[in-house]
Order: sequence, then C-alpha cells, then structure tokens
Amino acid sequence: MDRRQVKESWEALSETYARTRPTDGNDVALLDELVERLPADPRVLDVGCGDGQRTLANLDGTDRVGLDFARAGLDLAARNVPVARLVQGDMTRLPLQAGSVDAITAYHAVFHVPQANHPDVYREFARVLRPGGLVLTTVGGSRYETVRRGWLGSDERMFFSTPGRDRTREQLRAAGFDVRWERHVDDPLGSAALFLLAELRA
Repeated sequence: MDRRQVKESWEALSETYARTRPTDGNDVALLDELVERLPADPRVLDVGCGDGQRTLANLDGTDRVGLDFARAGLDLAARNVPVARLVQGDMTRLPLQAGSVDAITAYHAVFHVPQANHPDVYREFARVLRPGGLVLTTVGGSRYETVRRGWLGSDERMFFSTPGRDRTREQLRAAGFDVRWERHVDDPLGSAALFLLAELRA
C-alpha cells in the first residue's frame, strides 16, 4: 500500500478504531513519566493522534498538538480533546517549525510508514524538537512489512511495517537521539508492546 492508500484506509477506519481501542492501560502511565521530565509549560506533539482519547487526552499540563494523516481522526479528536491544537499532515514531512516542541509521542504510529521511510520520520522528529527534546514511541521487536486485510473486522486493508528493535535504535541514533530506556508494557488488547524513550542530543 502506498501512503495515499494508507490515508484512505484511516479515513474509513478512524471511527471503528476509536470504538474498539481501549483508552486505559499501563502504556498511558508512561505519559505521566514523560511529562515529569519536561520543562515548565511544555509543548508536546502527538503523532498519529487519531481520536485523541488514548494519548492526547492524557498529556495533562502540556500545550498539546495532535497530528494525524486522516481528517476523520482529527474530527473525533476535536470533540474529545477540545483544548488541543490539531494539524493534518504526514509524519515524514511534519508541518511544524524547527525546534518548536519539547516532546513527541508516537503510539503505534510509525508502524504505518514503509521501512525505507522510517529514517525520514526520525529526522523530522529531530528537526521539530528543541535540543534535549524527548520521543516516546512504540517499536517493533522484529522486522516485518505486511498488509492486513479485513482489519478490525472491516472491509479495509491496513499497512504495517517495522525494521525491528535494533535497526530502529540505529536509525534514532543516526537522527541525533540517545536511547534512554526501553520497556515492554502490557497493551489493553492483551499483548505486550515495546516502548522506547529517546532524547535529542543538545
């Protein structure tokens, strides 16, 4: 699937995803830990915010900016998290100024970009972050690239891709980040997700 097709699938599936995805879980608690590391009045960009209930809504005490590929997801986020500023765009070319945010969250988001473009995403993260800025993101444990048909019980397809844990760490380092920790956290859907916190070198 190309990026246009991925966007079309998200336009069709945003409401279904919002209904079926739990909004609580241990991974939400990581957001409190992230915010504690940030300066006063931080600006946080949530990449792939979707309906906003899972990550964006839990970034209390921050200037929240939600970015999503699909207009349908942003429409939901506008209702669910009215305090947030919302932007439609592609994470491979973020429509934000350089050095304009203190942290980035990307929960289950980079997975929808082809492996070949993951370095572009991390370079964009580095560009829009201030020196010392943080990225909290999910990481694939192994390498794969696949299209799942009938995703979420629908007639739609969805694209998933990751170069795996080790290659992701290399790509982040190449983009200017140092990895601070990584953890497996129980996912509300019954599996364990690998999370990584990385800091942009000053």
